[in-house]
Amino acid sequence: MILLVRHALVDACGVFLAGRMPHVHLNEKGVDQAARLADHLSDISLAAVYTSPLERARETAGALARPGTAVTIHADLNEVDFGEWTGMAFDELNRREEWAAFNRRRSAMAIPGGEWMADVQSRACAALTAIHRAHPRQTVAIVSHADVLRVLVAAIIGTPIDRIDQFTIDPASVSVVEPTWRGFELTRLNCHAYRHHCCASND
Repeated sequence: MILLVRHALVDACGVFLAGRMPHVHLNEKGVDQAARLADHLSDISLAAVYTSPLERARETAGALARPGTAVTIHADLNEVDFGEWTGMAFDELNRREEWAAFNRRRSAMAIPGGEWMADVQSRACAALTAIHRAHPRQTVAIVSHADVLRVLVAAIIGTPIDRIDQFTIDPASVSVVEPTWRGFELTRLNCHAYRHHCCASND
C-alpha cells in the first residue's frame, strides 16, 4: 500500500503561489494537521517515508515518520516549477489571461519559465514506480504537493491532465494506491484524519 500525502497547511494556501519558494513552513494549523494525521495513521507500519525537498513537505513527512523509519528526499516529488508565477498573489494571477489559459487547458499551456504539466506527471509516475520497486511488499508514504499528486492520480485512473480540477487533494489529506498486475489502483482519495478508517481495506 502506498499513501499519497499532501503536505499540511501553510499561510500561502489560497493567498499566493508558493511554488518552489524556500522557507515556506507549516503554520500553526498545519503543524496540528500533520500531528493528527500521524496519530490517525499510527497503527499502520510504514517502511519508509519519501518526501519533496521543500520544507513544508519535509515537516509533514517528519511528523509521519516513526522512530527508525527512514525519511528520504526525492527530487521527483518536488512542487511544480511555476517559473515566473512563483510568489505571485492569486488575486494578481486571476487577472492574467495566461493564468486563465493554463487553468483551462494545462496540457497545452506552458508555464512561463517553468514546467509543462506533462513533465510533472512523468516524473511523479517515475517516482511512484521507483519507490514501489524499492518496497514491493511494504507500506510507504509519499509526501508531495497538490498538483503533483493530482497529475499522479490522473495517470493512475486514466483521467486527462486537463480535468485534474474535477477532484480535490486537500492539505494533510491522504490518498491510497495499491499495486496490481496492471500497475496501480486508486482505492482512497482525499481522506482526512477526522474520517475513520480512511486507509482501511474495502471490506
